[in-house]
Amino acid sequence: MRSTGVTRRTLLIGGGAGVGLILAYLVWPKREGSPLRGTANEALFGAFLKIALDGRVTLVAPQAEVGQGIWTGLAQIAADELGAAWESMAVEPAPHNDANINRLVAREIGVETRITAGSSSIRAFEEPVRSTAATARALLCAAAAARWNVRARECDTAGGFVIHEGKRLAFGEVAAAAAAMRPPDQPAFRVGATNRLIGIDLPRLDLPAKSDGSLRFAGDVRLPGMLFASVRLAPPRGRLVGFSRQAGERQMGLVDLLARDGWIAAIGDSWWAADRALARAAPKFEGPSPADPHVLLQDALKGGDAIRLVDRGDYDAATEDSRPLAATYSVAATAHYGLELPAAVARFTGERLEIWSGTQVPDLVRQAAADAARLKASDVTVYAMPVGDGSGRAVEVEVVAIAVELARHTKRAVSLTLPPATAQNSDPVRPPAIARLTALPSPDGRIAAWKARVASTSGLLANLARAKGGEPPAFAPSGAAPPYGIDAIRVEAIDAALPIRTGYMRGGDAAAHIFFTESFIDEMALAMGAEPLAFRIGMLGGATRLARALSTAAALGGWDGGGRGSTMGLACASLYGSHIGLLAEANIGADQRIAVSRLVAAVDAGRMVNPGLVRQQVEGGLLAALAAATIPAPEFIAGMPRARPMRGMGFERLDQVPRVEIELIANDGPAGGVSGLGIAVLAPAVANAIYAGTGRRLRNLPFDPMSG
Repeated sequence: MRSTGVTRRTLLIGGGAGVGLILAYLVWPKREGSPLRGTANEALFGAFLKIALDGRVTLVAPQAEVGQGIWTGLAQIAADELGAAWESMAVEPAPHNDANINRLVAREIGVETRITAGSSSIRAFEEPVRSTAATARALLCAAAAARWNVRARECDTAGGFVIHEGKRLAFGEVAAAAAAMRPPDQPAFRVGATNRLIGIDLPRLDLPAKSDGSLRFAGDVRLPGMLFASVRLAPPRGRLVGFSRQAGERQMGLVDLLARDGWIAAIGDSWWAADRALARAAPKFEGPSPADPHVLLQDALKGGDAIRLVDRGDYDAATEDSRPLAATYSVAATAHYGLELPAAVARFTGERLEIWSGTQVPDLVRQAAADAARLKASDVTVYAMPVGDGSGRAVEVEVVAIAVELARHTKRAVSLTLPPATAQNSDPVRPPAIARLTALPSPDGRIAAWKARVASTSGLLANLARAKGGEPPAFAPSGAAPPYGIDAIRVEAIDAALPIRTGYMRGGDAAAHIFFTESFIDEMALAMGAEPLAFRIGMLGGATRLARALSTAAALGGWDGGGRGSTMGLACASLYGSHIGLLAEANIGADQRIAVSRLVAAVDAGRMVNPGLVRQQVEGGLLAALAAATIPAPEFIAGMPRARPMRGMGFERLDQVPRVEIELIANDGPAGGVSGLGIAVLAPAVANAIYAGTGRRLRNLPFDPMSG
């Protein structure tokens, strides 16, 4: 099914599994087989590449495009290794197959599934995509060499052609013959610097369609005879207790009302009619009145059972008969506030089910749809659409299960879109957290001992548990230890049972932990009479790449020492195999709001596929984190975030956006992740700048200058 896809210049967004004939896929690769389906004009190469007879090369992308540019990044890896012309590259989402499992994240979460999260896409798929392209290049050269009666090793590829001493053949002319050949056991990667695309700021493949509005999202899908639906959801552990069917049925265009314990949906010939019918029906829900999550976190921090995550050196011996410095920090629940509303389309065709969904977890969507339809997963086809909300909301699958039930009830295709208020009420927020940090200065001007005791609950693992119908494991984050050379470090985690829906957000747990760490490091430096930059650098002796990123940001930003009266603050982090240093200039305006005027970041992300994408992701992350740090936290009622108009929340207008400067540090090491880097360091750098300028230490996120 490709009727809902978009072909736009170099971008092809397919429907997923597709239909048609498999051309010339005979023996390659025997050890795996191919999950792909192609038309009669396409040759298939492994799990990731198609080459059409007209020369178009399609990357079958295993990861969701959520605005991070991964379709462009992975396509650039394939084009570079294959020797393709960039203008001939296209992209379509991958179907279900084990080759598309994100094994990097799977090792961290213990779930073998396709997932786009954790700044992992390049790190997880650079090698398999490159290997596939290298194998395809070898086969194209072999097919052309056979036609020319020359040695394959004498041939090369460039610009979409196989070349040999002035002769050339377009990829499409030899693709079918190449795909039928036996591949080499170990493909040779391309070497040399000529005719290469890696490291170049190539234009994004998804940008033209996004710019002119032709890119299709799940809510844009239109199918013959399709109905539209809206829904209201019960609070956590709550249920529907009443509604007026008679009042709802007065709405013109209503087809039906369907009620379940946890939700009520209206189905109409337009979404507007369905949503108005629900408003008329005035559904009522009841549920428990849970305690304030912040109070529960405080109680857990004081008396909860702790899991020891890090225990290096002897903290107890180092702090015996001493009084370490201490501070308590907190991060409130953080809402996603995406402009794209959660949506899904479901259609039964005979004994099969089709799903259109913008999702970061297509395999879990497939299973959730199968469970809702009481089908085998193999009878469900998921068309993974682009994701318009890059903050992480698209890890949830609840809307898919409801859409399936509505389609089964009506025996027609149904498009379900959550209304804005319901989307906010049911938002799986980034988990709130509270931390008690203690540290003991040493006589040599360093830190002798460090302890962090953090109470929170699961984020991403809560999403996955809901999708699989289970309970999330206890809160046990990774990466909570500071990057500094401290002899005695102890980090403890306390799982807090919170009565709210929590889930994944871009940046993950690291955003909270680095706010705690980088803010408290500043407190320690100033308490010891040290300059914050020199204090950090002095303890980063073994983390040379991080030290360089921090010192580079400070130098480019004109670091003034961060003393009293300064408006500058620093923060740094090593995440996802990458390193970032940030200098922020900020103060408190006359309106008592945080005003950030300038952000200077230095980033070492190893080998960069596309530097432009790195800059975009770091800048976008910084601005997203600034919004999260300055917009008031949601108020919870019955365990649900209270809906608020986005217009009045305090998002920055264009004239309020700070000047952002990104310096990329060249490094030939393995490619690192970048999507969550800016998210992690923004808040502590701004908090440190505010303290320098005002003497107010902001220890709680989002910031409230009046409480400092």
